[in-house]
Amino acid sequence: MKNKEKSLMEEILNREKSNGKNGLLDNDDTLLNSTVKNLPEAKKTEQLQNNYFKNSEIYKTDSEIKNLNNLNTIEKIKKNENKKETETIKKIFSKKETTESDEEIKRKKIIKKFFKKRKLQVLSFTPYIRTEIEIRNIMKDVIIALFPAIISSALVYGTRALLLIAFSVLSAVVTEKLFSKYFLNDNNSVHDLSAVITGILLAMTLAPLTPLPIVIFGACMAVIFGKLIYGGIGKNIFNPAVIGREFMTVFFSSTMSSGAIWFSQELLQLSGIKFFTGFTNSPFTNYLDGLLLTSSGSVGSYSAFALILGGLYLLLKNRISWHIPVSLFATFFIITIFGNIPVSIGGLLLTGIFMATDMPTSPSSAPGKIYYGIMLGLIIGLLSMFGIKNEILSYVLLILNPFARIINKVFRPVVFGYDVKEEILKQSEKMILLTLGIFAFAIIFLGFHKIGAMPYLVYLYILISTLNLISSKNKNKIIHKNLKNAI
Repeated sequence: MKNKEKSLMEEILNREKSNGKNGLLDNDDTLLNSTVKNLPEAKKTEQLQNNYFKNSEIYKTDSEIKNLNNLNTIEKIKKNENKKETETIKKIFSKKETTESDEEIKRKKIIKKFFKKRKLQVLSFTPYIRTEIEIRNIMKDVIIALFPAIISSALVYGTRALLLIAFSVLSAVVTEKLFSKYFLNDNNSVHDLSAVITGILLAMTLAPLTPLPIVIFGACMAVIFGKLIYGGIGKNIFNPAVIGREFMTVFFSSTMSSGAIWFSQELLQLSGIKFFTGFTNSPFTNYLDGLLLTSSGSVGSYSAFALILGGLYLLLKNRISWHIPVSLFATFFIITIFGNIPVSIGGLLLTGIFMATDMPTSPSSAPGKIYYGIMLGLIIGLLSMFGIKNEILSYVLLILNPFARIINKVFRPVVFGYDVKEEILKQSEKMILLTLGIFAFAIIFLGFHKIGAMPYLVYLYILISTLNLISSKNKNKIIHKNLKNAI
């Protein structure tokens, strides 16, 4: 107890000394001394404790005032205040970071869902106009439109024609299923049915007796080098079926140029139908019967009526417009007045209705489509003048497909507010230059054909497209890395 009392007393005395120095609370000190002298020692300590606790608030205020005068205590207070401020700031930012991290997690999930469940089903014609038309529905209508031609090929060559179409379609679908994961990082691209149409159209351009292994090769090349290597549907520059056929003619030139694959009396099921000649036998009725069904030409060109029926169906379903087919047929028939062109009516209808109207490889505006159809007819006439026979319809598409996007730019609608006459004059000048460019390109293309350099063009095409694919994949990797770092 004595030690405790001494310690308490020492603290009190120390405080008294410090207070005495500043001249503060002198009256309280005298009172304490007087009371301490009159009380016994046991009670002195209790009284001192009571007096100490009673006056503790006064001492606290005194000590705070004295500590403020001390520089060390001021620095400590500042440090404590700074710590409190930093802690509050950290709390605020930590809350923001947690909210931001939640938002980033949500964004990450949305991005992952977008790339995992990417569906090529909705077409958007502009960034502001949307449509609920799915690509799959468009492709279904095209397949339905091709059914009359498929049936007519089965009437002429039976199961042989059906096997040719089936192998072509199956090869195209399997190729897209296997390679779309590598090229597009997408396993669902087969569901849009574009590979099915590529297989059918390729088979339609072939001879009925084309060996099936060559057909499989052509369908695979059509999908890989005609569509997937550009990034999938809608991004291709050339019609995939035409690319597949050109690969077949380059790598199997002897077989594809042989006349034995075009006709076989043993496999022929039906050479024609005499429907109109049953009424009256005349050259015109014979011509109409030839349009109804014939046994010459490629698999898809046996019946002009079947192709016209399919074209009407597509027009009624608004899947194609009349501009390209009508302008092509009109130009073609005008040219035939000046000379004979070695192109069958069935082949021309197949090209004009189903091949030239391919959306990615044809213009989008009505004036551009009319111009495109006219140029198709003129280039067909030019190719026939230079002696091209079997490859006319393939070559005309290979020549004009790369110009489809340029035609879109030239025949762009006049923007509101601009002078219409001036814009039409500018467009006409561009159209003249474009026409000269197309004819120049067609002549160069013919020159390569004449000197036998078409295989080298195909090899160059394979090399350039492969290099573009590698560079685009490297760019995509860099973009994905940047996205991951940003996320």
